[in-house]
Amino acid sequence: MTDQVAAVVQRSRVSQGWVSVFSKHTTAAVVLNENEPLLLKDMGALLERLSAATGTYEHNDLSRRTGEMDPEECANGHSHCQHLLIGASENVPVADGRPDLGRWQRIFLLELDRPRDRQLVVQVFGA
Repeated sequence: MTDQVAAVVQRSRVSQGWVSVFSKHTTAAVVLNENEPLLLKDMGALLERLSAATGTYEHNDLSRRTGEMDPEECANGHSHCQHLLIGASENVPVADGRPDLGRWQRIFLLELDRPRDRQLVVQVFGA
């Protein structure tokens, strides 16, 4: 998401401030990290160890679930638990009209459930 967020910052014409990137989903998370293929595998493996897709989750018992459910609801308790470990948003400083990321930092939207359309809110604050 790094290039897309940078484009929003550029269009905002904010020179100094902050950009906030927020996922409107409880099974997709926003994170800052390095875009190195082996590290990305390590991150996925870590999340799987902490909250395995094959684990047992009360949330996955759709016959007992209460509240509103989507017609395409699936067993995704692991995705919600992984999201608890990561979070929904990141805030990045803006300097000289660009996200002021470290040398290796990139902005990711992590899909924790299954591929589908996702919505991000990107807001730029500053002058």
